[in-house]
Amino acid sequence: MALIHYQPTTSGRRKATVLRGDVAKQRPVRALTIARRRVAGRNARGVITARHRGGGARQHIRVVDFLRKRYDAPATVQAIEYDPNRNARLALIAYADGDRAYIIAPDGLTVGATVVSSQTEAPIRVGNRLPLERLPIGAMIHNVELQPGQGAKIARGAGAGVQLMAIDGPYAQLKLPSGEIRLIGRTCAATIGQVGNSDARLVRMGKAGRRRHLGQRPKVRGKAMNPVDHPHGGGEGHNPVGHPFPKTPWGKHALGVRTRKPKKWSTKLILKRRK
Repeated sequence: MALIHYQPTTSGRRKATVLRGDVAKQRPVRALTIARRRVAGRNARGVITARHRGGGARQHIRVVDFLRKRYDAPATVQAIEYDPNRNARLALIAYADGDRAYIIAPDGLTVGATVVSSQTEAPIRVGNRLPLERLPIGAMIHNVELQPGQGAKIARGAGAGVQLMAIDGPYAQLKLPSGEIRLIGRTCAATIGQVGNSDARLVRMGKAGRRRHLGQRPKVRGKAMNPVDHPHGGGEGHNPVGHPFPKTPWGKHALGVRTRKPKKWSTKLILKRRK
C-alpha cells in the first residue's frame, strides 16, 4: 500500500493523493452485496437530520460478517477488496464447502492466508477470532463485541486497534483508540490484529468533485451567512463569531459538549474517560 502523489498537472491534482497497491480484486461478489437506498441524510419523515449529504456515485453495500459464527471452520483469504462505504478494506474469505463471506481486513492479512473463528482455542494469528478470555494480555485486537453474540461494534475503522490490558473477574479491561479504558465481558469475541489501511487518514481529496462522488455536499461557514441563517452570520467583512463560544445553526454549543447520557447504565464500566 502506497500513498501516491501525482504531478501537479491541474489544480485538482496539485495536492491530491490516492492509495494504491493494497487491493487485489476490483468487482465485489454479487451474492454478498445489496442495493443501497439513498436517503441523503433524511429520516423516515423526509426531514434532513444529517446535513451536507446527497448525490454521489451509485454504491452497493457489502454484507460484512461481523459475527463469524462458523466456529472451528478454517477459511482461506481469496482477495482484499475496496469498499466504498468504509475506509477499511475488506477481505473475501472462502470456507471448505464453498461458502464465502466478507470480513474487515486487518493489517498484515494477505491473500492465501487462513483464518478461523473459535470459542475455545485457535492460533494467536492475525485475522483469527476468539473470546477475550482466550487472548494474551497486551494483544492488539479489533471488531470487539459489547455483548456476547451481538457482533462487532468497536474498532472497525481503518487503522483502529484496541489493546487488551487485563482480565479481571467477569470483565476484560480494554484500552480503546480514544484512550478510554473500559470493562467488557470476558466472553465477548474479538479479532486479532489492527484494522488495515491506516494511511486512509492521510489521503487529500484535492478538489470538490471527489467529495461529491462520495456523497458529501458543500459545507458553508456560518460566518459567511446572514444573521437570519446562522448565529455567526452578519457583519461587514471578516469578523469573529461574536459569541463567547461557537454555536450551531440552532444556537447550541458547537464544541466541547458531552453527548453521553449522564445516567447511562454502562457508565459504571468506564474506568478512565478519554478526556
